[in-house]
Amino acid sequence: MSSTIHNISIDCHDTYALAGFWAQVFDCPRQPDDFPGDPEAMLLPPGGPEVLFIAVPEGKAVKNRLHLDLQPADRTRAEEVERLLGIGATLVADHVGPTGGGWVLLADPEGNEFCVLGNKAERAAAAAARAAAGVGEPA
Repeated sequence: MSSTIHNISIDCHDTYALAGFWAQVFDCPRQPDDFPGDPEAMLLPPGGPEVLFIAVPEGKAVKNRLHLDLQPADRTRAEEVERLLGIGATLVADHVGPTGGGWVLLADPEGNEFCVLGNKAERAAAAAARAAAGVGEPA
């Protein structure tokens, strides 16, 4: 037997606020029984595992050892990064290479890092450009 992912848990100070940010990222509603001050909040993103926000007393101190990689479904990477910055994300680093592969590293309002990759067409174009140029840049 094997295991499956039931949910992804994110430690934070304000479960309701952080769930609100990620609800906008995933374009899904908060759960109707989640309220400000609750010790937990849950999101049910379409096509993905549940995301559970758990209140913890300590703040984030170092780089995440586990993070989410997002791939836009209906827009370019640049458009998605602009949208996410507009709802409260912070730009950490741009790792987009000369052939268009790579990712943009962002942080949510509590400092948890996540990456935005190119959409499927961008990733395919970058892979073709890398192959043609003999470049080892990541997709």
